[in-house]
Amino acid sequence: MTAPPTPSGGPPRPLPWLPPLVYGVVLAGGLYAGAVAPGPAELPVLGGFTACLALLAALDGGERRRYPRRTPVRPALVLLLARLALFAAAAGLDPSGVSRALFVLVPLTAYFAFGRRAAVALGVACVAVILAGNTLWVPEWYFRPGTVTDLLMSGLGLVLAVSTAAVAMGEQEARLRLEHTLEELRDSHTQLTEYAARVAQLSTARERNRLAREFHDGLGHHLTAIAIQLEKASAFQTTDTDVARQAVADARRSANRALDEVRQSVRAMRDEDEPFSLSTALADLVHHVDGGPPSVTLSLAGDEHGYRAEALTALYRAAQEGITNARRHADATRVELSAVYGDHEARLVVADDGRGFPADSSTRRSGFGLRAMRERLALLGGRVQVEAAAGRGTVLTVTVPRTAEPAAAPGQEAVR
Repeated sequence: MTAPPTPSGGPPRPLPWLPPLVYGVVLAGGLYAGAVAPGPAELPVLGGFTACLALLAALDGGERRRYPRRTPVRPALVLLLARLALFAAAAGLDPSGVSRALFVLVPLTAYFAFGRRAAVALGVACVAVILAGNTLWVPEWYFRPGTVTDLLMSGLGLVLAVSTAAVAMGEQEARLRLEHTLEELRDSHTQLTEYAARVAQLSTARERNRLAREFHDGLGHHLTAIAIQLEKASAFQTTDTDVARQAVADARRSANRALDEVRQSVRAMRDEDEPFSLSTALADLVHHVDGGPPSVTLSLAGDEHGYRAEALTALYRAAQEGITNARRHADATRVELSAVYGDHEARLVVADDGRGFPADSSTRRSGFGLRAMRERLALLGGRVQVEAAAGRGTVLTVTVPRTAEPAAAPGQEAVR
């Protein structure tokens, strides 16, 4: 797994308080040993010892100011060598011997600058230097319990320093990963908020389109019938009052049916709608075709149970659109309406004997009603096909699956 990106300039320095603490303890120990030691000769030594620790503190302060986050490798190597020289000088001038604790900072700072392997290698090197110093300047040091104890404590201190550095670095990396994760969560939350707004907009647009289709397919059909009946009443009001009166009654009945469908749509939006029966709705549609041409016949086959209400409603709207087109545009005298409920799909066919239209003009004659029908059927995984020829009528075929299927890309069927 790759590490998360760190802030500009690298991660913050771990344990920034530890080196000053070690310098303070070493200084206190050295000054105390110098104070209890006899003779004024110790003053220059203590001065040099104090100067070494002051330089170390100044070196650390300058590094932090120059590199607030992480020191680059080359400057870090130069600073490490400078510290080693000052550690050695302080240890040589320290009358108490506490300055050996300064070497604990070597693997600690190396771990932060160069990594674990460099820290372990430098820790081993420090132990080797202490061991070599004892061998060169302390005769038979291995028989001196105090010297052996100092060597063991120095090795243990170096091990603890490496372990502490590892824990500090691990905690820092975990914190950085957490910050990175929180940043990703904030970005994800922002994206989800944007997506939710888009979904709300799309849902609103889809509902608006659905309502537009409902009004066109329902109210449009009945308003067309009302217009035809009123024209009929106007034409016969002086020559045949009975026909004119019947036409007005038929127009009134179409207006009532339009009002009923509006109420049905309102109930559907409130989830108060009753189960929809396509066979009943088609029979009622044919029965209230409002008289006059064209005459409409209906044939049904199969069982509509098991089909979704949305699919059956789409077929009903297709029947309304087909009959409306036959009356408004085709000048048809006869319309044959049939619905077949199969095991896998339902098919509705509206065939008229009207004037039709040339096949190459189907695209130019595309209207809102059939475009809306195609959109509705595509969402349901259905298909729309229109077969027409000039002077030979039109056949509208609509199919819907019993269960949802992926929507086919529309564009191959002819529509008028």
